[in-house]
Amino acid sequence: MKIAEIRKLSTVELTSESSKVRDEIIELRRRLHTGETTNVRLIRNKRKDLARMLTVLSEQFSKEAQ
Repeated sequence: MKIAEIRKLSTVELTSESSKVRDEIIELRRRLHTGETTNVRLIRNKRKDLARMLTVLSEQFSKEAQ
């Protein structure tokens, strides 16, 4: 996801999306260890997406707190 798409989401949507991405990362790691996939770049991209989501989420929480 691009940062512009992430910023359009609400906090509730961001929390649900971040949990989905976490589950996808877990599934990709499982597939990597079992040998079903060899593309490590997918995991890296998902981790970066998750970091973007968590950054925007923390920004939104700090705005709400003020």
